Amino acid sequence: MSKVIMIQGTMSNAGKSLLVAGLCRIFRQDGYRVAPFKSQNMALNSYITEEGLEMGRAQVMQAEAAGMKPLVCMNPILLKPTNQTGSQVIVNGEVLGNMSAREYFACKRKLIPDIKKAFLKLEELADIIVIEGAGSPAEINLKENDIVNMGMAQMVDAPVLLVGDIDRGGVFAQLLGTLMLLTEEEKSRVKGLFINKFRGDKTILDPGIEMLEERGGIPVLGVIPYMNLSLDDEDSLSERFSEKKAGCIDIAVIRYPRISNFTDFNVFEQQPDVSVRYVTSVSELKSPDILFLPGSKNTMSDLKWMRQNGLEAAVKKLSEEIPVFGICGGYQMLGYEISDNDCVEEGGTIRGMELLPVVTALKKEKRRCQVTGALESLPGVFACLNGMEYEGYEIHMGTTEYAEAYNGNHEELPVVLGGKGNVYGSYVHGLFDRGEIAAAVIKALAEKKGITLENGTIMDYQAFKETQYDILADTLRQYLNMEEIYGILREAKLE
Repeated sequence: MSKVIMIQGTMSNAGKSLLVAGLCRIFRQDGYRVAPFKSQNMALNSYITEEGLEMGRAQVMQAEAAGMKPLVCMNPILLKPTNQTGSQVIVNGEVLGNMSAREYFACKRKLIPDIKKAFLKLEELADIIVIEGAGSPAEINLKENDIVNMGMAQMVDAPVLLVGDIDRGGVFAQLLGTLMLLTEEEKSRVKGLFINKFRGDKTILDPGIEMLEERGGIPVLGVIPYMNLSLDDEDSLSERFSEKKAGCIDIAVIRYPRISNFTDFNVFEQQPDVSVRYVTSVSELKSPDILFLPGSKNTMSDLKWMRQNGLEAAVKKLSEEIPVFGICGGYQMLGYEISDNDCVEEGGTIRGMELLPVVTALKKEKRRCQVTGALESLPGVFACLNGMEYEGYEIHMGTTEYAEAYNGNHEELPVVLGGKGNVYGSYVHGLFDRGEIAAAVIKALAEKKGITLENGTIMDYQAFKETQYDILADTLRQYLNMEEIYGILREAKLE
């Protein structure tokens, strides 16, 4: 039977995902077989496994840190928001259907057997399982029938480490308030506290830590500094969305309300002369060197949003001057038309931006697969990519084909389609993760701009992430009381 330990947070974005990844890396370095687990994840960043199953991107990141192949049993339930009150519910990697929040709340207890089965499967593979909670365990309106925080901890008898975010302020109120709202049984599971994202002189913090331990009755096992790491994010709270200054090569990404899989662009952040900015208005757009339209969980709604706020017109104008590249939902938007006869999103038909000669029909069946191959037939500024090998995955609702007026012979679309000017589209997520492809993109943009970058190489993104996991583990070893954490692990699940 695996030893288990669980990381819960006082709020979303307190740092749970990175702490789980860091502990997974440490336990792996210490010679253990370790795996991450999150019973229920709500995120628009997802991944497709070798088996063609869908899971949350955060658990993929944690699996990489643990040195394990991503498995859907690490994240048996994934909720992908489709609007303000509903989500697509994915169970064991397969789409169960779209549900309102109330519908899901009423039925989620029925998914407990799926959670237990996934966890048992993971126990066969790991000596240690590091579980991540979601949001806060003190959401008193959601505690009934909880399956992801204290309900999950009780399900597998896991000790809990609670983390608060000092960078947002009020960390003592966060931690003490959370403990006050737990039942005595729940509080007894909390074996240690973490203060995350600390900047400054810790000696100034020490009196507060003493009072926190005195009032909470639980030891503080680590004050973790603010870390500038480049690792995949879970949701729209990502700090990548904060305003940034344009670099020598300025990459702009449209941040729609339902943006998904924005991890496609993380690879470009390695090079100091390159900036990746996420924009929500025409005024923020400015004069980028390339514009990306990322994936979307509600393509038709996000296209309407762009049409209403003027971004569509700005994109069409910029496409005459710079490369515009759509991925997945962004690819669909760049075509002539999107139809939704099956009411996958909103129903009906909507005109696209008419920059790529394709039409898309949304379908209830989701395409989920990993893909590999070599790029070919790219025109324009990115013709330099032809012949380069790629790997990635597709995950989309709908089929895209050439528009009848453009090609009545229905030829198969290339992996990356080039349109008029320098407009491109593809369904492949992770297309740029191979370092040579990302580096070639940056080099082509620099040549188009008439400049030379000092550092023209970009490390393969997977190799780069391995360095980040090691930095994360080294930092946590320095600032966490790992002896106490191992002691908590030894005491866990003794039955």
